[in-house]
Amino acid sequence: MRWRRVVSQLGRSVAVWAVSTVTMLVLAGILPDFQLQSADGDSATRIAVTAALGAGAFGVLSAVVWPLLVRLLLLVPALVLGLLVFFLNGSLLLVALRINPSGQSEAAPETAVIVAAVMSAVASATGGALAVRDDDAYRHRLSRLATRRRRSHPPCATAPGTVFLQLDGVGHDVLTAAVAKGLMPTVAAWLGTSHRLTPWRTDWSSQTGASQLGILHGSNFDIPAFRWYEKDSREVMVCNRPTSAAELQRRAVERTADGGLLAVDGASRGNLFSGGAEEQALVLSIATRRRGRKNRSRAGYFAYFADPANAVRTALSFFAEVGREVGQSLTARLHRQRPRVGRGGLYPLVRAFATVVERDVVVAAVIGDLLGGRSAVYADLVAYDEVAHHSGPRSRDAEKVLQRLDRALALIGKAAEHAPRPYRIVVLSDHGQSPGETFRTRYGLTLGDLVRAGCGLHVPRRAERTHSGTEARAAVRAALRRPVEEGGEKHRPTRHSEPVVLASGNLGLVSFPDVPHRMTKEELDARHPALLTTLANHPGIGFLLVRSEEHGGVVLGAHGAEIPLDRLDTRPGPLAAFGPGAADAVRRTHSFPHTADIMVNSWYDPEDGEVLAFEEQIGSHGGLGGAQGRPFLLSPFAVSAPVADGEELVGAESVHRVLRRWLLEADGPQVPLPEEQEKAA
Repeated sequence: MRWRRVVSQLGRSVAVWAVSTVTMLVLAGILPDFQLQSADGDSATRIAVTAALGAGAFGVLSAVVWPLLVRLLLLVPALVLGLLVFFLNGSLLLVALRINPSGQSEAAPETAVIVAAVMSAVASATGGALAVRDDDAYRHRLSRLATRRRRSHPPCATAPGTVFLQLDGVGHDVLTAAVAKGLMPTVAAWLGTSHRLTPWRTDWSSQTGASQLGILHGSNFDIPAFRWYEKDSREVMVCNRPTSAAELQRRAVERTADGGLLAVDGASRGNLFSGGAEEQALVLSIATRRRGRKNRSRAGYFAYFADPANAVRTALSFFAEVGREVGQSLTARLHRQRPRVGRGGLYPLVRAFATVVERDVVVAAVIGDLLGGRSAVYADLVAYDEVAHHSGPRSRDAEKVLQRLDRALALIGKAAEHAPRPYRIVVLSDHGQSPGETFRTRYGLTLGDLVRAGCGLHVPRRAERTHSGTEARAAVRAALRRPVEEGGEKHRPTRHSEPVVLASGNLGLVSFPDVPHRMTKEELDARHPALLTTLANHPGIGFLLVRSEEHGGVVLGAHGAEIPLDRLDTRPGPLAAFGPGAADAVRRTHSFPHTADIMVNSWYDPEDGEVLAFEEQIGSHGGLGGAQGRPFLLSPFAVSAPVADGEELVGAESVHRVLRRWLLEADGPQVPLPEEQEKAA
């Protein structure tokens, strides 16, 4: 009954107030710069009353003033807002002490920050513990995380909604291994009882930009890598750069003539692209726009930070994660673990943002969408991908992240039980990760160094002294018919002929900016006669893709292997080690307008699944080879099977069509497939 709920809520409020009062008394006794009595001393009763009034004033200010402060700071990025939490919370405590009728309490500013943080955390824990036994209270607690209530498209009481949760970088094999080890009990409970697990195969560019654009917008055409050089605009496109993400989304929408997977009553949370969603939070493709009614990316995390307890908890977890990363990095160095990459600089902060702030905000936003009855939600949790890059895909560090992600899935699943409509929860990944040391660690030079050496350009002295650098210089001299003399005058092409070398995991791209078109093998050989031979014969490189005047396109490998693209099915050559589908993926990328002059895929060992990243990552993705190209799709039995038995799901665009089909099956107000639009016309 209504009066019982009111009494229950009142009782919880009194209990939280009492615990907060005791907490303030304890802190006053521990901290020398925090006082609840006058210098002459007060009675125990007066001190208790002072603490009670102070705790009550702080609670009221937190409930009333804090949301207003957060609303004013919506233009501040989530990371900065998270770091301001302690200062803002401490300021509210100082105000609460100042307006205390007793007039005896005071605290130093730095002490106020500590007291406020502890009191917020204790109040949150107490309120949560008391609410666990009350379903209505639990639902109310979750409702406070909602971004805003929908003003249109009221939910249908019978049509199920769909939540797509992307576990960034978690490969199919990593997921099954984590379930077998008991690291992900929520996923284990779903498997076999309510959900089916389906692997799928990525395109050649096995990275979030290509996969997520294809999944959300139905097209990842002309996305050759995570970063690439476009000769027509003379710009480097980077998938996680806001301006690039906005342009890529615009191109996809123009190509498909469709708003995206989430165009009707959808929400996009923590993604690179919006998917056409009306509600967005932490979406990169709209980060550069001015905030308005149609651009509410930062408003999406208002509801989470509007609760000071949430803000303090996230901030504390953020700094704990920074400390955890520093400790794990130091342990790896002391134990001389191999492979290993540098984890200093800003990386501990980047990791903490991905594993704590982004996770908390995205989960809160998704829960708000569920309780608001939204029809379709797509959210990306990037924590595992960030940690696995630097610690390894199957490292203990990465496994700890998987455990925390599983708890996030459990929380979302619990919230779905309290939603005003039934929900189907789909979990998927955009790619996996392949282990292996870096190209530079193994050979002492970068791909850029090797390309420059193959062109006869100056390279750093450390690279010159490597075996690869020496062989490249010898190949250049032999191709130019020059004597092999150390210390002789180096061949120096003009400044405009210097290549742009970019890396996307174990995929490398070489472009020559002064040539307006994509160069052919014949042009490359005439200009740099040793370059292609140097690259193709290097033991750290699996194969090259170049355009050919004679064959249209060819794959080059070691020992003079040169196979036209239309013959790869019968003569896979260097692609044989990369498994089925490699030829189709290469041919598709060859058709892109912005494919680089030379596409370079690293060596791959099919026995242990290792690749050599051209970036400083020991868990990498972006090219062909190993687990990076084998993500997963965990779908409920309530939807149709992704593919028929014996068939394989290939490419992000195919995943988009499957997800769109499931939205149609829900019989909600969803956008029809483009093919159905054409039939209807």
